[in-house]
Amino acid sequence: MIVAGTRSGPIRRFVTAHPFAADLLFAVVLVGVPLAGYLAGSMRDEAREPLTVSLVTGLVITFVAVLLRSRWPRAVLVAVTAAMIWYTVLTGARHPLLIVAVGVAAYTVALHTPRRAALTLVAGCGVALYLGDALSGHFSLITGVTVPVLTFLAMATAFGDAARNRRAYLAEVEERARRAEQTREEEARRRVIQERLRIARELHDVVAHHIAVINVQAAAASHLVDRRPDQVKPALDHIRQAGDNVLKELGSVVGVLRQSDDPDSIEPTRGLARLPQLLEAMAAAGLRVAVTFSGHERELPAVVDLAAFRIVQEALTNAHKHGDGEATLTVTYTAEAVSVEIVNTAGTGHDGGGSGYGIVGMRERAAAADGTFHASAQPDGRFTVRAHLPAPTP
Repeated sequence: MIVAGTRSGPIRRFVTAHPFAADLLFAVVLVGVPLAGYLAGSMRDEAREPLTVSLVTGLVITFVAVLLRSRWPRAVLVAVTAAMIWYTVLTGARHPLLIVAVGVAAYTVALHTPRRAALTLVAGCGVALYLGDALSGHFSLITGVTVPVLTFLAMATAFGDAARNRRAYLAEVEERARRAEQTREEEARRRVIQERLRIARELHDVVAHHIAVINVQAAAASHLVDRRPDQVKPALDHIRQAGDNVLKELGSVVGVLRQSDDPDSIEPTRGLARLPQLLEAMAAAGLRVAVTFSGHERELPAVVDLAAFRIVQEALTNAHKHGDGEATLTVTYTAEAVSVEIVNTAGTGHDGGGSGYGIVGMRERAAAADGTFHASAQPDGRFTVRAHLPAPTP
């Protein structure tokens, strides 16, 4: 990932990937170019002053200092400062490449060292240079000869500090962009997981009820086919109707998934409006449901409406599978919420609540609508499911 404004060129990439090779190349150019120029001039002018030991020593010190500056920046700065003082005391003059070397070292220290430590070290080296000039015997005690060198040293330090700040800023920008990208990816994964769970709940609610009806009617048909064949046809009709219903609902779910680009297509299907059809199907399957409505029936938010219907559907399916064939359903409307309560008597050997993901799915349905859910078996054998779903009146 490349953040806008942080794109580096080939030189920057080479220096970052091969710091020692870059320092070696810089040292060769810095020392080699002046040396080659001096040797070429000496060939044309035989009277030119030959290289002295001190000059050559200064060249070697400059080469080594530039080569090792990235590994030991503080030590290199102190060593070059000492070499400059030595050269000044010995010759009474300045070595041009040593001046460049001390500037490069100061830049490197400021680049790789915290500001306070870098300024303290550079200031100490500047004081040492001034005292070296003043005590060398070649300049007066109050000398201005050191001012250009100190100015150059200060400028190099300022450039290094600015470069360090820029690197820190770009690193922070890249880190923020990386974290933002990671956050987006995590959010996308979270949404995918939530959508998978929603689809799984929807498919479970759609399939489980109708398959339970089909299973019961198939068992009844198998039992009656030899004894009372005239009653097999109604059971087969119920199986066909339940099969048609499950296919329609599955088609509705798949249709929503296929139309994911349409924001309106993800609106849940209204739920409690289909309650009469659900009760008819349960009655046909053999479950007698006594229904009571309390309060003023009104339009509910889509999420609440669908959650209430699916909870009723799952609870009645469990009552049908594990109960004694009877159940009561109470739907209560208030100004702030809608509540549903399903009560049935568990059959022999069952707790009335079923198994698998039914209870978990109902609880998640209620939680998705910011509601509460409670399911419990009573000592008298009754099993009660209650859901309270907030739905304030507009």
